Amino acid sequence: VGKSKSVLELKLLINKVANSESTVLVLGETGTGKELVAEAIHKASNRKGQFVPVNCAAIPSELLESELFGHKKGAFTGAISDRIGKIVAAHRGTLFLDEIGDMPMDMQVKLLRVLQERGVDPVGSNSSVPGDVRIISATHRSIEKEVEEDHFRADLFFRLNVVPIQMPSLSDRAEEIPTFVEYFSELYKQSEKKINLNPKFTQQLCQYEWPGNIRELSNFIHRLSVLYPGEDLSVGKIEVSMLPAGCLLYTSPSPRD
Repeated sequence: VGKSKSVLELKLLINKVANSESTVLVLGETGTGKELVAEAIHKASNRKGQFVPVNCAAIPSELLESELFGHKKGAFTGAISDRIGKIVAAHRGTLFLDEIGDMPMDMQVKLLRVLQERGVDPVGSNSSVPGDVRIISATHRSIEKEVEEDHFRADLFFRLNVVPIQMPSLSDRAEEIPTFVEYFSELYKQSEKKINLNPKFTQQLCQYEWPGNIRELSNFIHRLSVLYPGEDLSVGKIEVSMLPAGCLLYTSPSPRD
C-alpha cells in the first residue's frame, strides 16, 4: 500500500528478485511489514510450492530443530510418529524465517548445511530428504553487530544476505499515513459500517512517531472500527485510553474538535 518513492522502489525490487533463486534478507523495525514483503516475493515468483513462515524467536530452541527439519518416530521422548518439518513442507516453495537473528548457533550450522547441500536430515534419521526451497529471512536486529559479537555465524549471514531489503519505518513515510488510515478503515469496517476520521484528526496521526510502525497503526484503526463503527471521528470523540500507548498528542483537543 502506498505510492511514496520508498514504496515504489520496494515494489520494483520485489519484482526483480522474485524469479531468482537468491536468498533475501529483509531488514527493518518491528511492524514494518517484513513478512508481507516475503510473501509478495513468493507470490510474484514461479515457485509452485507453499509459502511457509516460521518465527525463530517464538519456538523454544530445543524444539526448533524438529520444527524445521522434522523427526522420526522414537527420535526423542514424545515423538510418537514421524513428522515432516517446515523445510520439507516448503518444498518447491518459500521458507520464511522471521527473526533469524534469534536462531541458536547450533541451528545456524544445520541451516547452513541445508543451504549448501539442499538436503534435510530429520531428527533421528540416518538419511537426508531433498529440499528444494527458497529461503527468505528477516530480522529487526543488526546482524552485522551480531556477527561481530559472535552471536551469529558470518558464513550463514553471507549466505542469507545475497539480496538485502531495508524496510522503511512508518515515520519515514508519514505522508502515506492518510492512505493507510483509509485502507485499514475499509479493511476493518464492522457490518459494512466504516469509520471516518476528520482531516485534522488524520493530520495529527501523521505527527505521531508510531514506534510500532504499520502494525501499531493497523491495530489502532482496528480498535476504533470495533468501538465506533460507522461514526465520523474527531479527536474529541476518542477516549484517552483508546490512543496508542505513550501518545499524548491528542489529549488536549481544541473546542472545535
